[in-house]
Amino acid sequence: MSDNPYASSYGGQMNVSASYGGGAPAADDLIKDTTTANFARDVLEASRHQPVLVDFWAPWCGPCKQLQPVIEKVVRESAGRVKLVKLNIDDHPSIPGQLGIQSIPAVVAFVGGRPADGFMGAVPESQIRQFIDKIAGPADADEKAQIEALLAEAKTLFEAGDVAGAADLYGALLQADPENASALAGIAECMIAVGQHDNARQALANLPEAVAADPAVSAVLKKLDQIEEARKLGDPAALEHALAVNPDDHAARMKLAKIRNVEGDRQAAADHLLLIMKRDRSFEDDGARRELLQFFEVWGPMDPATIAARRKMSSILFS
Repeated sequence: MSDNPYASSYGGQMNVSASYGGGAPAADDLIKDTTTANFARDVLEASRHQPVLVDFWAPWCGPCKQLQPVIEKVVRESAGRVKLVKLNIDDHPSIPGQLGIQSIPAVVAFVGGRPADGFMGAVPESQIRQFIDKIAGPADADEKAQIEALLAEAKTLFEAGDVAGAADLYGALLQADPENASALAGIAECMIAVGQHDNARQALANLPEAVAADPAVSAVLKKLDQIEEARKLGDPAALEHALAVNPDDHAARMKLAKIRNVEGDRQAAADHLLLIMKRDRSFEDDGARRELLQFFEVWGPMDPATIAARRKMSSILFS
């Protein structure tokens, strides 16, 4: 049984790194020895894809023996952010000679096929970590980029109608980061899409205050409130009939707008409220405008329906 509470309805747990083709490189791929003949391939060419640290050393060098296990440990823990290539200067003196290496241990970072930075001496582990952060970016930068890419992929799947695929990705993210507000909102949207409204509300219950206040989470909670309200508003066909008899039945039109909104017909929902605004701003103390603003919060500022309705609303307000 999956231990992912968010994936049980959608076919189980997915490993986050799996969608990126297997995660970090094996440790053996991160550290290697090189030669003069292979330096261009192992360092210059490789550094066009990720930073490469070159450790210039010699067997007789005591500080080199102190540095190597420390730098190898840090590189392995960097999970693929950098590679380490070691060059014995006794066996291969031409490269360090060309680079002006005059004392060892010396470490030079190559980026994009060129030397970018370096340090000399058996420096402490903390300084090596700072050096790698400077060359490759902070340790969490890649993780943040991966999370953003997964969120974008899940959103694309959801919008394409692949609710199960989107839920798998959101569930994987929540397995790694249970308080990720965007993933929480996303998994709740998936639950709403398959009619699991109570589960969606439960997924967003008892969250830390900062997470609950996130716009993505509050928008989904507001959407659940709108769905719950719409269930109590009556038969849309009867409301349509009431409007056919009396187009100025603003109460019926307001109810119908709320129903069309939860049905997903955003244009119809907005048009009903805009018509009320145009005919009677005093109805429910400008209630149509306030309701439309509530719709915008759920739809999001960049949704085409939001943009179109805002334009129409402005023309009514400022005409």
